[in-house]
Amino acid sequence: MKIVVDAMGTDERPVADVEGSVMAAREFGETIILVGDKKAVEAELAKHNTTGLNIEVINASDEIAMGDKPSQVMKSKPDSPMHVGMNLVKEGNADAFVSAGNTGATHAIATLSTLRRIPGVKRPALTGIYPMNKRNLIMLDVGANADSKVEWLEQFAIMGNIYAKSTLGVANPKVATLSNGEEEGKGNQLTREAADRIKQLDLNYVGHIEPKELTKGEIDVVVMDGFVGNIFIKTFEAAVSYLTGNLRKQIRADVISTAGGLLARGAFSRLRSEIDPREVGGAPLLGVNGVVIVAHGSADAYSIRSAILQAKRAVEGKVVEGIQNALA
Repeated sequence: MKIVVDAMGTDERPVADVEGSVMAAREFGETIILVGDKKAVEAELAKHNTTGLNIEVINASDEIAMGDKPSQVMKSKPDSPMHVGMNLVKEGNADAFVSAGNTGATHAIATLSTLRRIPGVKRPALTGIYPMNKRNLIMLDVGANADSKVEWLEQFAIMGNIYAKSTLGVANPKVATLSNGEEEGKGNQLTREAADRIKQLDLNYVGHIEPKELTKGEIDVVVMDGFVGNIFIKTFEAAVSYLTGNLRKQIRADVISTAGGLLARGAFSRLRSEIDPREVGGAPLLGVNGVVIVAHGSADAYSIRSAILQAKRAVEGKVVEGIQNALA
């Protein structure tokens, strides 16, 4: 398997991108193709022991910054790591593409410039995968489509179900729609109509759920429009950050609290490992004609390693073929 990594994606590019790729090449034994400023990438790669590892470097002279507008970079920066990397997948010279770069640019280049949509897909969905009580929750859409249509949400349910089965190994995924109440009549018109369509599908659809149900670890796929999804995940991540930061502050407030914190350090460590998003690393852009994994710009080396693992599993699970067959 050959997995392409955008070596200029993270905020620390190419440091975290290269280190995470080396970790993945060593642990998983696959070929990693690093695409970016060849001189800078090779200089960073030289800091690591790569003996026996299958790592290639391909130059890409253009660089896409986080502030670049997606509509502009598709044509103005044709030699970017995103263009070069996704074209390798499109041409069959690689199996998957991983990037922690500009999410909007990744979506636009994949959908409109290189890989294009899988036939039958109305709109690709940007997903988020979160560990919830030892169960990975797939949320889609989380930002690619702020204004959605009923048939798009219907397809999001199908694609999320396929990913849960093929890549995450869930035998019979529980699928739900996010709403402001669990009753069947709750939600706005879009949510209600989407629920009516989804429950007609051959899925294990359990109906509407409220946000509080997501953390119980009982749902595998939750469907929503991109506007609600993006606000939800940003609020969720901000709340977790606030709580953990404030807890750390209070533990250090006095000697007794510090002592208690030391005694509870094992419990904190177990909790952190259980909810650590770095174990997931990245999430797929579902609906494009190739495996594309999107990671956070703030990703560290271990997150990049995990994102590459997501790509490996998606290729092995034949998620693209699964979506093609489901929507044929």
